[in-house]
Amino acid sequence: MIVTGEITLPAPREVVFQVLQNAPFFASCVEGVRDLKEIDATHYDAVLDTKVAYMKFTFKVSVEVTRLLPPERIEAKIEGTPLGIVGRFTAVSTTDLIDAGSETLVKYAIDANLTGKLGSMGQPVLKSKAKEMEQKFAEKMRAAFAGPPPDPPRQAGEDESIYPPPPAGEGREGGGAAS
Repeated sequence: MIVTGEITLPAPREVVFQVLQNAPFFASCVEGVRDLKEIDATHYDAVLDTKVAYMKFTFKVSVEVTRLLPPERIEAKIEGTPLGIVGRFTAVSTTDLIDAGSETLVKYAIDANLTGKLGSMGQPVLKSKAKEMEQKFAEKMRAAFAGPPPDPPRQAGEDESIYPPPPAGEGREGGGAAS
């Protein structure tokens, strides 16, 4: 099953890239993800709770970031095992960031395979659930970028100019008018 989509975010590509590779932020935008643990810089484990049709599933999920091409592409491999039933979930995710002036077009494709009880439910049911999750993810991403930009992780010596200044009156000392 292949799920594709795109979303436009009101931020420069470099900022969007930094924010998307921040695993805790990214996980907070995916409905049902909890207990995220960083194994190392490219490997993460988490738990995903979801309901498909009339059944609730809990997956132990492992994510490996397989390729980072700043600031234009992020690729990842996801593997999940549902707890309590036989089956497996595997996916390959590709995210491309396209510069659109002051905005960024985020194009993504997820190639997912399901086996076991979940896989036997049928593509229409699973595609519907994927679209629902995609919609909620896009809403959370838009909301995160609608206010002050999320703080991307900064590294020592990094060029601070890629980060937008805080909005007026926020994060600045002595910003009042002169008397």
